[in-house]
Amino acid sequence: MKRYCQRLLVWCVVAIISVLMAGAASAQDSVNIARDLYAAAAYEDALVVLDRLRAGDRAEDDSRTIEQYRAFCLLALERVQEAEQAIEGIIAAQPLYFPSPSDVSPRVRSRFAEVRRRVLPGIVQQKYGRAKAAYDRKDFVTAEAAFKQVLDLLADPDLGAAADQPPLADLRTVTVGFHDLSAAAAAPPPPPPLPPPPPPPPPPVVAPAPVVPKIYGAADTKVVPPVAINNQPLPQYLRDGFPGTRGVLEVVVNERGDVESAVMRVSVKSTYDSLAVTAAKSWHYRAATLDGVPVKFRKLIQITLDPNR
Repeated sequence: MKRYCQRLLVWCVVAIISVLMAGAASAQDSVNIARDLYAAAAYEDALVVLDRLRAGDRAEDDSRTIEQYRAFCLLALERVQEAEQAIEGIIAAQPLYFPSPSDVSPRVRSRFAEVRRRVLPGIVQQKYGRAKAAYDRKDFVTAEAAFKQVLDLLADPDLGAAADQPPLADLRTVTVGFHDLSAAAAAPPPPPPLPPPPPPPPPPVVAPAPVVPKIYGAADTKVVPPVAINNQPLPQYLRDGFPGTRGVLEVVVNERGDVESAVMRVSVKSTYDSLAVTAAKSWHYRAATLDGVPVKFRKLIQITLDPNR
């Protein structure tokens, strides 16, 4: 029963492939189909799709993915010689590539490692030759990047002890020198020195900030508080408006003895508050003084409305 279900799954996937290919599916969709077939262990069917994709023009990333999955399928089918040829092509195009453990089995990774150990020494020497050619034609930017790639390959774990023995050990020493020379030659020349800056302009004349007179209050014991000149009349109590209540009115008396501002700090009632504030602004005082000099003063006046009055 299990075998039947697996075969049914494979045939379903193949049917989907046929429909998609007939409908001119995109290359990326086809690569995904081949990947799904590989995951379903339908290696022959995956190879059919991959070989068909190889025949057309593909983006570099797609071509690399196609070759990788061809190698995976060929190894799964025990077509070792063809698989190793595919792996060699992958490594030649992307020497630092190594399949992820999440993508393939340890056996496939082991085969990749064997092929890389065999072909990487030759690839390293080819890369060095191209880097040196770029250096000789004074293309130092290209040479620096190419020598850096050679050094990265020489540090690859799959090279192992071979990287520490001739000829690769000698090649590393030479590559380090040429890489440093290329980097120095590719660096842009230092910019010319900047002309001396012009002398700074004279500082602007800043007008002094206006002095805001301090407002004194009851806590300032050295200040003589203002004295009312009139009896500070307030609006009369309206018996049907509010019962007996209390409020606090704050006034600021300026140096001339006029009420500069008035505000209810403890409200009686909004209609009464506005009348009281208006009335307070008409009051007059003998200004508060500090050492005989008139000053501003904040005064709190308690308002008590007595309905019996």
